[in-house]
Amino acid sequence: KNITNRKGYDNQPGFDPDMPIVYFSSFNDEGRSDIKTFNYKTNETKLFTKTPEREYSPTVTPDRNFISCIVQRDNNAQDLAKYPKDGTEPYIIIDTLTVGYHAWLRATDVLVFILGEPNSLHHLDLMNDKDIVLAQNIGRSLQTIPGQSAVSFVDKSGETWLIKRYDGEIETICETLPGREDLAWTPDGKIIMSDGRQFFYYDTVTKSGWKMFFASDLIGVTRIAVSGNGKKIAFSVAE
Repeated sequence: KNITNRKGYDNQPGFDPDMPIVYFSSFNDEGRSDIKTFNYKTNETKLFTKTPEREYSPTVTPDRNFISCIVQRDNNAQDLAKYPKDGTEPYIIIDTLTVGYHAWLRATDVLVFILGEPNSLHHLDLMNDKDIVLAQNIGRSLQTIPGQSAVSFVDKSGETWLIKRYDGEIETICETLPGREDLAWTPDGKIIMSDGRQFFYYDTVTKSGWKMFFASDLIGVTRIAVSGNGKKIAFSVAE
């Protein structure tokens, strides 16, 4: 189902763990992006934010009470903020770094992709106000691994791109599909990627390599999200 059947930018989907909702970033006619919700039970689309800023990468926080997202400002600052689901005033989490993407390790710890030359991966310990640099030249896909206090990221520093896992220590999981960096996790520990048209999975238990499980007639598949029960996948495609 095409849930944003219109011209323009609609991207970066993410599922709510408790409601039949997909969050995504959507540009309006003025070139400003807000967070929208799509209810896949009722087929209703609604605005979640309506601000003069630009919001990207909506993510449900570990306590499930907020949507954290990147806020891009007119002075080119890119902050990490969280918006209460009840519609009250947002909170700024970090405004001292240029944040591109993020994923929650736990309620007080978040991993962030920081824009720079090269882009870098930081572990922000919010409780103790610590900023720990973990890696350089990483991909944009930071993903909390279901059922674990761990986050995956893509290391692009070598000729072969590697999916790695961080839980306080960094370990390599597997190679990516060639030249691809967008991925998502299923609840039972499989990694989902696409080559732009076909979808593949890697089973982190059997470690038996990438296997194709679905071929679409779409092109330009990028950002991918999997629902908490593992029954639905949301993804972006070329317009």
